[in-house]
Amino acid sequence: MITGSLKNQVDRIWDTFWAGGIANPITVVEQFTYLLFLKHLDKQQDEIEKWHLLGQDGEDIFPADATEAGVPLRWRDLLALKDKKRVEAFEEHVFPFLTAQEDYPYKSPFGNFLKRAQFQIDNPATLASVMQRIDDLEFTNKDMLGDLYEYVLSKLATQGTNGQFRTPTHIIDLMVKLIQPKPTEKIIDPAAGTAGFLVGANEWIKDHHKSDLRDERIRNKFKKEGLTGHDSDATMVRLAAMNLFLHGFDNPNISYQDSLQPLENTPTGVFDVVLANPPFSGSVDANSIDQELTTLFTTKKTELLFVVRFLTLLRLGGRAAVIVPEGVLFSSTKAHKALRKELVDHQSLDAVIKLPSGTFKPYSGVSTAILCFTRADDAATDSVWFYEVRADGYSLDDKRTPLLDENLLGPSPTVRPKDPTVVNDSPDPAQLSDDQLLKNNLPDVTARFPHRHDTEKDRTRTDQSFTVPADEIRDNDYDLSMNRYKEIVLDQEDTRDPLDIFEEIKQLDEEITKGLAKLEEMLTDEEQGGDKK
Repeated sequence: MITGSLKNQVDRIWDTFWAGGIANPITVVEQFTYLLFLKHLDKQQDEIEKWHLLGQDGEDIFPADATEAGVPLRWRDLLALKDKKRVEAFEEHVFPFLTAQEDYPYKSPFGNFLKRAQFQIDNPATLASVMQRIDDLEFTNKDMLGDLYEYVLSKLATQGTNGQFRTPTHIIDLMVKLIQPKPTEKIIDPAAGTAGFLVGANEWIKDHHKSDLRDERIRNKFKKEGLTGHDSDATMVRLAAMNLFLHGFDNPNISYQDSLQPLENTPTGVFDVVLANPPFSGSVDANSIDQELTTLFTTKKTELLFVVRFLTLLRLGGRAAVIVPEGVLFSSTKAHKALRKELVDHQSLDAVIKLPSGTFKPYSGVSTAILCFTRADDAATDSVWFYEVRADGYSLDDKRTPLLDENLLGPSPTVRPKDPTVVNDSPDPAQLSDDQLLKNNLPDVTARFPHRHDTEKDRTRTDQSFTVPADEIRDNDYDLSMNRYKEIVLDQEDTRDPLDIFEEIKQLDEEITKGLAKLEEMLTDEEQGGDKK
């Protein structure tokens, strides 16, 4: 969380880009990211130089010979340049350095994921204004930098390529809380986008495993091997890598890789956790698909292939929480049914959580669900827990307006907002009232999920959540749509005895007759009185 003041500063920087003719949100985020990243590198270099003065080792980010030669690579040096000279410095030095171009003498350690980055701020006045505004951003602790970057990423309000769209943070938090990752586990998102799930897992681990992270061995191993991400969009790879870097990962395990093709440097069957919202808007070239993904069925649909990929990545006992379009749950093609049969008969399908159709607005109105499953390899599912999320804390229109105070949103409401100026601030949890839970079901989801094998089995099919035996799912052709098993009770009005109704009509009729007689008498008296005059 960042302060309202910082949000306003970011909004003004965004407006400056637009005023300078850079209107594509992806381009704005990319250029904003590079500048924010460069400023952060400058601060890190200052810290390294302090270590040097104390006689400690530390590898320079900016080569000493470049600094001695007066090559303008550092933030402070770039700020000091005149407008046109500054643009030239970015084009001729800064980006060749960051992207580690072969023909440039100085190379940054981040060239592997920045090699396709391009500088696109050619207006000197725009660059000067944006840099000055970024220089004015102040962070009271390290967490604020990562939170600020998450806010920048949240401003991506247009759908990306290949059906990609950013997963709302509160849905990420829900899925992470359902899985509850640990610092000793390996976590992967094979369709990482901007690394929202990986950052969410990191935040959960920081908040819930503080004692484990005090162990230097565990902490270092987690930083090195704990989080892995792939994406087939080079822009997303750059944004994801810098997102993790700004959250404290000096060497992010983010790679440019289509996870539906044969994996080059990622072993299968070794990950403890998969968290993902893969693209599911179309199909892929059959010739490019990894043959390992076609052993169960033949298809080109990405939403089916990705679920198989998740299974291949997990170790035995590894668990996943992933988003799928609702059609995966009930479509009648051979491939769809084969996938559902695999999950029910040969894996452990833990839960199907139906999300509201407006969850991904304004990006998409598609209906989706969260699948939670554990790799079991022939240890069949006993029963499946279903939950229908009717409200996620926000209006379900394109505006997605919060329905509660910010600290009461998401799966873990608190008694007050987190103070971004306080390191490791941890407000006490809040218990939502019944009325508040009607607006935000997510705390109820996470409260009931651990009891899916006990008390939740006592719930009826008319409730918001219930369990269904696997045999019943098999009898229904492996249909996993909640509506297949849900019972709807129509409101029944009390009926009255017809004789009682007839008696009441007679009484009313008598009253009407008496009333008419009285009215006739009054009119007669009035008429006679008029004649006397």
